[in-house]
Amino acid sequence: MNLQVDYLKSLLFECTRYKSLGDKTFIQLDDLDIHWKYDSSGNSIAVIVKHLSGNMLNRWTNFLTEDGEKIWRNRDSEFEASYKTKKEMLVAWEAGWNCFFDAIKQINQENFDRTIKIRNEPHTLTQALNRQLAHTSYHIGQIVLLGKTIKGNNWVSLSIPKGQSKAYNKTKFKD
Repeated sequence: MNLQVDYLKSLLFECTRYKSLGDKTFIQLDDLDIHWKYDSSGNSIAVIVKHLSGNMLNRWTNFLTEDGEKIWRNRDSEFEASYKTKKEMLVAWEAGWNCFFDAIKQINQENFDRTIKIRNEPHTLTQALNRQLAHTSYHIGQIVLLGKTIKGNNWVSLSIPKGQSKAYNKTKFKD
C-alpha cells in the first residue's frame, strides 16, 4: 500500500465530488440566478465562483516553484463585479478546477514530501491540498445553499431527498 498514492486518489475523488455538486447546482440556474444575493452584504454564486477560481489559479499555478500567493492576484476584486453570464462563469469555474487538477497530476513520490509556500508560510503538500479541499468545500456548500434558496420548491436535490432515506438504503443493501 502506498499512502501517498492512496491519499492523492482520495483527494481527487473528494474534489471531483465537490466539483460535481457545483456543476449540478449550476445546471438548475440561469443568468439571473447566479447574481442573486440574500442581502446587500452577501455574495452571489457568480462572486463565489470568481473567488474560487481566482484562489485555485493563484495557489496551484507553478505551485512547486512559486509562492501560492501570486503578485498578479487581486483577491479583493474577486468579490466585486463578477461574470455577466452563466457561460462566462462556467469558463472561469473550469479554468480554476483544471489548474488544480493539473497540479495534482504533477505530484509524485519525488516531490510529495516537498514544502511549498502560501503567503510566505511553509506548507507540506498534504497541508496545502487539505487547505484547498476545506476552502473549496466550504464555498461549494454556500453555492448549493444559495442555489437551493433561489430555486425553492423547484430545487432538485443533489443528495437523498428528505423522507427518502429508507428507500435509498433499501437499494444499497438489497441482496
